[in-house]
Formats: sequence, C-alpha cells, structure tokens
Amino acid sequence: MAIEVFNRYERKYRINDATYHKLRERLSEYMEADAHSRDGEFYTICNIYYDTPDNELIRRSIEKPVYKEKLRLRGYGVVAPEDKVFLEIKKKYKRLVNKRRTKLKLAEAYAFVESGEIPKQKPYMNAQVLRELQYFLKRMNMELRPALFLSYDRVAMFGKDNKEFRITFDRNITTRRYDLGLHYGIYGDKLLTEDEWIMEVKIENAMPLWMTKILSEFQIYPASFSKYGTEYTRYMLGLEEKESEEDEAAITDEGLQ
Repeated sequence: MAIEVFNRYERKYRINDATYHKLRERLSEYMEADAHSRDGEFYTICNIYYDTPDNELIRRSIEKPVYKEKLRLRGYGVVAPEDKVFLEIKKKYKRLVNKRRTKLKLAEAYAFVESGEIPKQKPYMNAQVLRELQYFLKRMNMELRPALFLSYDRVAMFGKDNKEFRITFDRNITTRRYDLGLHYGIYGDKLLTEDEWIMEVKIENAMPLWMTKILSEFQIYPASFSKYGTEYTRYMLGLEEKESEEDEAAITDEGLQ
C-alpha cells in the first residue's frame, strides 16, 4: 500500500548533469534505486497545482512564511479519467514537511475539488484525508481552481540501511498555464536548462554522516528552490514585460497620430 502520510525534512540542491552522474556512482555505495529507477531509468510525475484566482497560495508561499500549504493533484505519466491519482495537501512548518494524500480516480478528483463533495467511499480512498481535504477546500471558500500543470522526470534512491532516507533527482521540468488537466499530455515550457537537475534529500531526522561527507566532497550546497514558486515568479515577470511593451506601443501609436 502506498504511504499516504509523510512527516519529514527536505533539503534541495541544484546540480549539473556531470555532477549528477558522478554523484549517482558515489551514492551507490550506500543507496539503491527504487523500483521505478533501476539502471538509471526515470519515471515521469505530473501535477496540477490548485490556487485561488489571485494566486493566494503561491504568493503566500514565496514570501517564505513560517507556515505554508499547497494543494496538488499528482499522477504518474499521462493518466485517463478512470486511472488512479493522488490528491494531496503539502504543508510546511519551518523546515518540517507534512504531506497527506489519498488515492482517487482522476474523474473523482476533478469533481471533488470542484464541488467539495466527498465521493462515495471506495477501498482505495483514505476517508480521514478526504475529510481534511474537504475542510481545506471549504476554508479556502471553494475558490481553488487548476492554476498550473507541472511535470518532471525523476530518478529516486533510498538508503540500503534506512529505507526512509531518500534522494530524488528531477529534470526536464515542464510547465503550462493552459490545458490544465493530467489527461491532456506532457508539453509546455521548460523551467530549467537541459543540464540542470534538482536534487532533494528527504530525511526524518539527522542527515547521515556519510551523506554530509559526500556533499562536502562534491562541494554541493543547499539552494532554496520551489518548482511552482520559480514558475510563478517567471510568469509574473512575463506579464510585467508584456504590459510594458503594450504601454510603449500605445505611447508610440499616440505619437504617430
């Protein structure tokens, strides 16, 4: 059964392709790839992030408050309406991340977020998490709507001696603000260059000493990075540039009249 409640610390790092390959080889002494990442293979994660019409959740998040939260719908690869996905709330208090999620069929998840009505209970659903999701939707005045599609290719590893210690490597981060459904497919704008990876270290307690030594050996340092936050910042800059260009064009047109 997939884990539906997480409490852990996450540290993020930006690395290039050359460092990724060297690091993977070094980590193989202590870690192994999960079932979806054997032989260096990646799997694709697709998300829909929900927000208010004025982007309240992501605006609050990038201000780096002590507490923040996000609602997202997650599938693996392209999914159809009858395929199962995860609807989840991700909360962060200081550095501790709490994630609560439940399985739903894609069509059920769409309907639930839109209506706020809990679907008829099925064996694959987590009733408690559904109630928490419903409360969250109502607390947000039922204003949440699909705001962003975001996908990436992931390679994941876990510790040989501690299965709870995980490292993920994400690349090919793709985003769009149209066709906001997991069933449409994977396409859009690239968030990073082809040479860049986002590495996340996920731990329940302290970082293993051997991992600390490896990070020092490769001179890899923490980097604050949010996929959704980075996209939103870029999106807003694009809107500002477009408005500036339109203002300049209007001034030019007035001068020619």
